[in-house]
Amino acid sequence: MIMVGAMAAVLWIIGVVMKVPNAVRWNMMVILLVGVMLLHVILPDGHPLRMATGGDARLWAILFGFGFLIWGYRKILLQLKVRAAEAQALPTKTDSFSETELERYARHIILREVGGMGQKALRDARVLVVGAGGLGAPALQYLAAAGVGTIGVIDDDAVENANLQRQVIHLDRNIGMPKVQSAAEAMKAQNPFVTVRPYHRRLTADIAADLFADYDLVLDGTDNFDTRYLVNETAVQSQTPLIAAALTQWEGQISLYDPSAGTPCYACVFPTAPDPSLVPSCAEAGVIGPLPGVIGAMMAVEAIKRITGAGEGLGGRLLLYDALYAQTRSIAVKPRSDCTVCQGRGAKS
Repeated sequence: MIMVGAMAAVLWIIGVVMKVPNAVRWNMMVILLVGVMLLHVILPDGHPLRMATGGDARLWAILFGFGFLIWGYRKILLQLKVRAAEAQALPTKTDSFSETELERYARHIILREVGGMGQKALRDARVLVVGAGGLGAPALQYLAAAGVGTIGVIDDDAVENANLQRQVIHLDRNIGMPKVQSAAEAMKAQNPFVTVRPYHRRLTADIAADLFADYDLVLDGTDNFDTRYLVNETAVQSQTPLIAAALTQWEGQISLYDPSAGTPCYACVFPTAPDPSLVPSCAEAGVIGPLPGVIGAMMAVEAIKRITGAGEGLGGRLLLYDALYAQTRSIAVKPRSDCTVCQGRGAKS
């Protein structure tokens, strides 16, 4: 016993002198103990080395087991302390707003059209944003800043250098990071009181229905017609209000589609996708940097209005914005009885 203790002390002192980490030193103690136990198993009874190291392997086995229990207890205790510290660091959601939240949302609360009830509705709302690019970036930022309680974002792209001219939620250091993770990081940094659910994958027909079922409102900021039509079909089937926008070069458009409330669906207004040559992508045709910010912020405004019941939304109207000539106009749009998606369910009989 004395010899083993002396060896352990020597190993520990050597580790301290050499500035070996504590974990490595403890591993050395374990290796020493296991070696002693092996000696007791291999050597015959009465062997001098066995006698010098305690004489019985069971003694060391008990000591080893006792030490393992202490180590396990400390490990669990440390994990509980870490979780408790994390829980204290995170803001908690209660029925009432904290002083920090009241101060943060004060400019909303004093608005007659929003007030405390509207802010609570925002906190209770669940909004899904499809796309974390040009339109999704500002929409996500303003939804988080406004205190929307749960924000989902789905996108399968990664941040690229060419995105940073207009997708202002992403930072240069996040180039190569999935856009949903980059956006989630920025939103949580902006407002730790919101819950962000990032989905790093493409929206497909096999997951769309289940995903939409978790949300009250959907914002579509995608840049391709296949996804836009999928978003619209799923929104119609789940009776989820949809705010969809699009842009190119200097122009943008936005509307709210909710056939269950009497508006047309996206397919009523755009029954077929245009020829790709007529609608080039931003990479092909270019886009002025602040334009996605303007239209994306409009999407966030329409979402807040829809959630709080403030004002009049864009249901039944297509808003067009021409940044080059500083012109805005609104076009009335109606449900189509021959629409293959909503069957004109928003039309008045």
